[in-house]
Amino acid sequence: MKTPFALLRRRLLFVAGFSLSALALSAAPKAHPVTTGWAEVFAADLSNAVTHPGDWVVESGVLMAKNHETLWTKKSYANFMLDLEFKVAKESNSGVFLHSSNIKDVLAALEIQVHESQDGALYGMVGAIYNAQPPSKNMAKPVGEWNHYTITCQDSHVALIFNGEEVFNVDLNTWTEAHKNPDGTKNKFAKALKDYGRNGPIGLQGLHGKAQAPVWYRNIRIKELP
Repeated sequence: MKTPFALLRRRLLFVAGFSLSALALSAAPKAHPVTTGWAEVFAADLSNAVTHPGDWVVESGVLMAKNHETLWTKKSYANFMLDLEFKVAKESNSGVFLHSSNIKDVLAALEIQVHESQDGALYGMVGAIYNAQPPSKNMAKPVGEWNHYTITCQDSHVALIFNGEEVFNVDLNTWTEAHKNPDGTKNKFAKALKDYGRNGPIGLQGLHGKAQAPVWYRNIRIKELP
């Protein structure tokens, strides 16, 4: 039988853990931050990227995919705020990859969807964590207009501000089973998201989907967090 002290200690540890989790969830910004002084994720000549000539080009500060290949950072990132703008055409399908453990496998990273509308996969809409977490509302601007993402990764927590509103703020530790989301829906991930790495390169998915429609990115900046 546990002593009163042991029970008290267990309760205190639980409360402390809950408080730290709540603190991490609340640490994400509730509006797009001012990014003055933040680091540029990709150099203008893409010298700090994992790519092949012709896969992506930079014109007047705008990144454009020319084929289906993903543009990856050479550097790995753990805790950070990533701020960027994107524009889609009709039927565009792209995404922002986070914490990849294998750049040859798209399911080895979280993907924040960049999409004109939605593909046929579960939670395939713009502003979703692909196949795992839908946005709370559709904040997308019309085709041809620039959209704004601020993505925060802090330990097991991931949050997204989409065109001025927070559309999710989740703890990956609640994804406790492979092939299953906390809401009971099935996903494609062969291991639970709680077991995914918390450090890895960032990627921009190239022309994806049947239409191979263009996608554009600009003002891609990052602030690393403790």
